[in-house]
Amino acid sequence: MGQRIPPTVAWSDRMGGTVRMIDQTRLPGELTMLDCRDVETVARAIERLSVRGAPAIGCSAALGIALAAHRSEASDLDGLLEDLESAHERLAATRPTAVNLFWALREMRRVIDARAIGDITRLREQLLSRALEIVEDDLNRCRAIGRNALELIPHGANILTHCNAGALATAGYGTALGVIRAAHEAGREIHVWVDETRPLLQGARLTAWELCEEGIPATLITDNMAGYVMKRGKVDCVVVGSDRIAANGDVANKIGTYTLAVIAARHDVPFYVAAPISTVDYDLASGEQIPIEERASEEVAMLGHQTEQAICPDIAIFNPAFDVTPCDLVTAIVTEKGVAGSPYERSLLNMRDSPNDSDEVGGIDG
Repeated sequence: MGQRIPPTVAWSDRMGGTVRMIDQTRLPGELTMLDCRDVETVARAIERLSVRGAPAIGCSAALGIALAAHRSEASDLDGLLEDLESAHERLAATRPTAVNLFWALREMRRVIDARAIGDITRLREQLLSRALEIVEDDLNRCRAIGRNALELIPHGANILTHCNAGALATAGYGTALGVIRAAHEAGREIHVWVDETRPLLQGARLTAWELCEEGIPATLITDNMAGYVMKRGKVDCVVVGSDRIAANGDVANKIGTYTLAVIAARHDVPFYVAAPISTVDYDLASGEQIPIEERASEEVAMLGHQTEQAICPDIAIFNPAFDVTPCDLVTAIVTEKGVAGSPYERSLLNMRDSPNDSDEVGGIDG
């Protein structure tokens, strides 16, 4: 992100420990920081989309556990463990689809399970250290994703993206927008088509804002214009992020992604997914098993963002936050470990088992 923009989510030592994050509900009109001094505030920030995007949610959850440890008034280990368990349960209940949330919570639980017996101070230090590692690791992984995708983005490419999988959705660089940033930094002279992404306009409010801040050429379109733009030959590839990827390569992402994938296949436009390995849920055989969050009807009922104007008050509203794109519509999945291709059961499994520090550019696995 631009130098004047603070990190999406970070730890502050102020007032005995605070999780500090950009309040994304206020963008683009206002860059406001939200200081979370307890786990409940972190959980509400995740639920109300003050912080959103699978990697950023994971980072926030990890920092939330560290915050619970630092804020706990327990005088013995049993009391602290009880407070940490309550924090874990509250954070795990915030959003069901983003697997990075549960991955980060598992990482923090590993620290708790390996604790030094009876040493409360040491456990607090270890939890904060691991949370900060998760944040830094996410930033490094996103940069690696961007490097690994360079082979897929030609000079002068017109790239269409959906929702916001940028710095605001991660620790600070982005997955799908990390691919776009890396191409821009490499001098590829790209142009980006930005889907507005109804109903909460994450594309119009957040992705467009990020691209303008970076000086990357971009054009905003409504979601229902994407097919027309593709038909006119003005899209060279689609790049999106993901909130959860099944072991077979089925991809859950912001509602409307499946539609884009179908249209892209119709027009022979490559459809790329950018996500860290932590987004792959190897316990799920296919996307049919991915839980899909349904959100409040008010998000659809209100025309625009934070407005009082509503559509017909008597109509029933269906508001799934995500859809699942079948793996056969996905050209490649770009991770920090390389570029995976069909059959994804094999290529993604190979990436899971490869060294964690690998960030080499890889070709599409056959």
